[in-house]
Amino acid sequence: MATLHHGHAWTATLALVACAALGCAPREEPAPAADAPAGWSATGWIDVTASLDPVTTPVYEGDAPMKFDFLKDMRRGDPLTLSVYSMGAHSGTHVDAPLHFIAGGAAVDSVPLDALMGAARVIQVADSVQSIDAAELARHGWQGARRILFRTRSSSGGWMSAPDFHRDFAYVAPDAARLLADSGVVLVGIDYISAEQFGASAPETHRALLGKGIPIVEGLDLREVKAGDYDLIVLPIKVRGHDGAPARALLRPR
Repeated sequence: MATLHHGHAWTATLALVACAALGCAPREEPAPAADAPAGWSATGWIDVTASLDPVTTPVYEGDAPMKFDFLKDMRRGDPLTLSVYSMGAHSGTHVDAPLHFIAGGAAVDSVPLDALMGAARVIQVADSVQSIDAAELARHGWQGARRILFRTRSSSGGWMSAPDFHRDFAYVAPDAARLLADSGVVLVGIDYISAEQFGASAPETHRALLGKGIPIVEGLDLREVKAGDYDLIVLPIKVRGHDGAPARALLRPR
């Protein structure tokens, strides 16, 4: 039976697996400094994955609830601990594949790894901004970046670790999505569980990006991240033929 490792050890493993793709040399990872921010490793990798927890993880209104349980539990005297998870494909930090809104689009297991790993730019959007439209995008230096991540009011409010669903999250407006899609961007990410405006009459933002084969990473935890350029690793669970999957996401300053 495979053993699932969490936290610092898993972060280090992901970093080593992705080194070849990012052009870095594998190296031993010393223990992190005692005063390092939460989520940081000694080599500078930052875990920007929201923890999945039915008590603290927000669920998009109308989506499947999260249910975690223990079939066996050594704390109850069982000889082993064995868990069961039930949740939607778009829970916590996750990747939207083209199939989510594009008929015949790529499923999450077919999203190219080249899009999910490489140089990324984090753009800080003011807490007062809800709609990241073309005018707002023009205020930031995003041109030339291949992967764009938006840090918004959701990070400032810690909304990815608060169970209540916030309808007023910052979103990528369709005109900005079209600009990004037409510019050669290969990935777009945001720090709440959707990049689309809540209650939008049509999923135009998703269609603009996914229609060009651009995966969307939603639900990032960017609280410990500042604007700037980073190395990015996003590895969704390899679920065959489905529209999305939870993912582990890491950033490292370039």
